[in-house]
Amino acid sequence: MTLDPTLPIDIDGIHRLLPHRYPFLLIDRVIEFEVGKRVLCYKNVSANEHYFQGHFPGHPVMPGVLVIEALAQAGGILTHLTKGKDCEGNLSYLVKVDAAKFSRMVVPGDRLELEVSIKREIRNMTMYSGVARVDGQQAACAEIVCAEVKR
Repeated sequence: MTLDPTLPIDIDGIHRLLPHRYPFLLIDRVIEFEVGKRVLCYKNVSANEHYFQGHFPGHPVMPGVLVIEALAQAGGILTHLTKGKDCEGNLSYLVKVDAAKFSRMVVPGDRLELEVSIKREIRNMTMYSGVARVDGQQAACAEIVCAEVKR
């Protein structure tokens, strides 16, 4: 049963779609969605993010692994919006990351645009293709595989 979401989806709606919470929820808004195809989400990168205290003092940069995690979370939103009630209560676990490439640093004040599309689905596994951009410039990209399991 596919959901027909009203866009944009704010943080309250995201809380209903993902189990992640502070400090690990990396999606602030869902602005575009095509059933079974793609999603576009935003992450507003604030100077107050906890990881900037140590990465790096005096020169804050969002860790690349968190940019990849944000893409994976956007993929989870895409799957949950596509399947609706059929995947309610399920969790998606990151299984594999391929072809990750980092092209630009993500720093405080940036709005990370997370565009994720479904490449393939096999049983409980989904392969996503994701691109993270800032101001239209690619910051990172990767192919991500997640496994969906019942809680």
